Amino acid sequence: MQPESGRRVLVVDDSKFVRTTFRNILSSSFTVLEEADGEAGWQVVSTDSRVVMVFTDLDMPKLDGFGLLARMRGSSDARLRTMPVAIITGDEQADTKRRAQEAGASSFISKSADAAEILTRIDHLLKLVPAVSNAPGAPVPVLTSVMGERDLRVEGRRHHDAARRNGTELSLLALRIDSHEELLRLAGAEAAEKLLGQIARVIVASLRSGDALGRAAADTFALLAPGLAAEQLSAVAQRLSGQLAAAQVSYRGRPLGIRCSVGLAGARLDAAASSFDDLLGLALRRLKLAQPAPALGEELERALRVLEAASRGGPGPRARELERRLLAIAKTLKAAQQ
Repeated sequence: MQPESGRRVLVVDDSKFVRTTFRNILSSSFTVLEEADGEAGWQVVSTDSRVVMVFTDLDMPKLDGFGLLARMRGSSDARLRTMPVAIITGDEQADTKRRAQEAGASSFISKSADAAEILTRIDHLLKLVPAVSNAPGAPVPVLTSVMGERDLRVEGRRHHDAARRNGTELSLLALRIDSHEELLRLAGAEAAEKLLGQIARVIVASLRSGDALGRAAADTFALLAPGLAAEQLSAVAQRLSGQLAAAQVSYRGRPLGIRCSVGLAGARLDAAASSFDDLLGLALRRLKLAQPAPALGEELERALRVLEAASRGGPGPRARELERRLLAIAKTLKAAQQ
């Protein structure tokens, strides 16, 4: 197949071997541009409007991958702010990967990945990028690695049909960000959307090739997992919950605790679900039944209201007992900090 003349991808890596490997894999579908450092890569991507995706190493001379990401995500050009950027990884530590996610990385691809995995990932990422306007003041889609509800249903129906035709498994995870309301209250709608973008990147980075992430509601993601049984996806859900709880997502320097609830459905587990829409409906209904874990801040706020109400009654026996217990707690906390 000849490359599509209108689509170019840029590979930025100081290793000629890595650049050649990616060029050989991608050149049948794209015009492949290569640069050996981030500064040269920036000059290409910022001036060539035909570039639709960037593959970049992190450790490079002149301008590293983090610097390249920072320039793209901070650009006044919406094309650069929303362009997929896949990080070419070796064996980076988890904190390096997390830093790249927070900087705006769309995905991660191992230097040892085979051609099928790389082509699947690039196809997936390019399908998820919406058309954007470069007009001043035009809204910027933040969740560039996440399908909208319409595309989610289209992709889900395709996978569901394939699973029924081939007798394979398809599972679906509905994941609600329970702290979404707190994000809105703290940061407002625009900033909350950007924070959700950080959360989405944490999820996308953990996906297998072939998995797909969509948005079923303002506070809810849906993860499609072809070939994975529901009980296996349940283990994935537990791992994701832990990753999100530990993710360094912050607003104005304030760390935000990310809490989530999940609902699961599977083609074999729920054999009566005759369509993907039925499967999605089941997952969302189960999610609705899941009780969100209360935030520590909410628990403390309720406790303070009780204390304030008690204090208004004067120094009676109840108030004295509250004071005694609070002093004991404060003494224990002080000792733990020393």
